[in-house]
This record gives sequence, C-alpha cells and structure tokens, in this order.
Amino acid sequence: MRLIILLFLGFLPLSAFTQVFFDAKDTIYLSEDRIIKYDTEHQYDVMLNPHLQDMIAADSSFAFKSYWNNHVTITNNQNSNQLLKDTLWLCVLDTMHHNFQIPVHGVITSHFGIRHGRNHNGTDLDLVTGDTVYAAFDGIIRYANYHKQGFGNLIIARHYNGLETYYAHLSKRFVAPNAIIKAGDPIGLGGNTGRSTGSHLHFEVRFYDQPIDPEIIFDFEKKIIKDPNLLVHHGVFEHSKVSIAGESTGGVPGNQKYHRIRSGDTLSAIARRNKTSVARLCKLNKMRVTDTLRIGKTIRVR
Repeated sequence: MRLIILLFLGFLPLSAFTQVFFDAKDTIYLSEDRIIKYDTEHQYDVMLNPHLQDMIAADSSFAFKSYWNNHVTITNNQNSNQLLKDTLWLCVLDTMHHNFQIPVHGVITSHFGIRHGRNHNGTDLDLVTGDTVYAAFDGIIRYANYHKQGFGNLIIARHYNGLETYYAHLSKRFVAPNAIIKAGDPIGLGGNTGRSTGSHLHFEVRFYDQPIDPEIIFDFEKKIIKDPNLLVHHGVFEHSKVSIAGESTGGVPGNQKYHRIRSGDTLSAIARRNKTSVARLCKLNKMRVTDTLRIGKTIRVR
C-alpha cells in the first residue's frame, strides 16, 4: 500500500488560490465584526484544495470525482471508498487554515454507524432549538437549502482541507451558497426540521461525498481536534460503530435528559418544567442549591 502525502497548503503558491477569491455580489451581516461575502453566480468546478484535486485527477486508480453544485447534496454518487487503494495523508489543519470550531457544545446523542439496519452517516449533537451552530473550518458554502428527503434545513460547507461538513435539521440558515466562511462563524440556528423527532444537530464529515466518522477527527467532549493529520483509507468509511441512542430524537442514551442553562433560569423553574425536584437536580449534577447557574452550561435533569 502506498502512502501519499498531501503537502501543507501553507507551502502552495498563492496563485493556486486565485479561484477562491472573487468580487462579492452581496453580503450577509452576522455580527459586529463579521460580514460574509458571497457570489450567487460563481460556480466552482474543483475542490478547494488544488493540490489534492490535481493529485487525485492524475491517478486513475482513485476514480474519485467531485463537482461544485449548489442544488444537490451528493455531487457524484459514483465515488466508492472501495476504489481507494492507497492511503492519503490529509492535513485537517495547516499553516494557512489552522482554526477550527466544534459546531455546537451539546452532548453526543447518536454516533456514526449502523442504526436499525441503516447507515447513520454522522454524529448527532444535543441542542435547544435556537442555539447557534458554527462552521467547523474555513471554507465556502456549497449548499444551503431545505432538503425534503430528511435533512430539513441543511448547510454543506466545503473546506480547504478537502473535506465537506454537513449541518442538518436547522431552524434557520444564516448563509447562502458560495459564502466565504471562517471557522467559528455562525451559520445557522439549531432546530428540529426534516426527519427528526427532537431538537439536535446532525453533523457529518465527508470526503469526496463519502461519509467519515466525525469522531475520528473531533473530540466533542474535550472540544479539540484529535490530530491535525488524517490518514484517509477505505477503513475510515466503514460503519462499524453501533449507535446506542436509537432514532434521531435529540435525546441522550437511555433515560437521561439534559438542559442548557439560559438567561433567567432557576433550579426551581427547571425542576418544575421537567417534573422533578431541586434536590434531585442537585444530586444528579453534584451541585448545591446556592451554586450559580452559568448561562450555556448543560445540566442533567433526568
């Protein structure tokens, strides 16, 4: 087996990126210091990593192709991970694009793997409808639309590291196709749209349309990247994990239930809404009645 190394993007000539930057046709105001530019007319025909694109195009054994299409989720359903005979060394973070962001801070409610005999191609993260969802890496929005086949409000971002990320079941989208984004940019609000029975974010990572277990790259509990380098081979696409959470309900494994602290919350109010007691909340979370409730913190209520 050959090991093919993808060079850090930071060492590529700037001319390799000329296609990425373009005159903005419009802007979206997101915050006091972030304005996302986008061009609704521009269509890309290559990956945002020119070195990766050229290397794969030059080696017929890969037989991988990808396109820039704002109207479909999967750009090429002929890509097969079984055709990937070599191992690619992919730089998840590099000298030019070294930032990342965990998309939401909720606990994992369902893992990548086989669920009820079907592939579950991503990681489900708990949230409350209206929670902000953030871009994981620098890149450009390829797809932002309502997906009638199950994803609901869906955003797909293509990144300079050669990966794509999916953000599904959103209640609102903040970005349009071809928007230039930075890691940590707010791109939408979490929700329960599409084929979903509870508020959560369905988060996917794909390489040439093939799903990869996001937990290979992200440690969602510690909120870190496990390794800035990713070895891509056909094994990383296998749906070998068995999800323990069942359907995408937005709940957590078993009978556990969590609540994200918001402005104005009190233990007594949370206890009433969840039909439990303050004493029970304190026991579950190893806290005292006098402890301060920090906005954004997640506590267990069941």
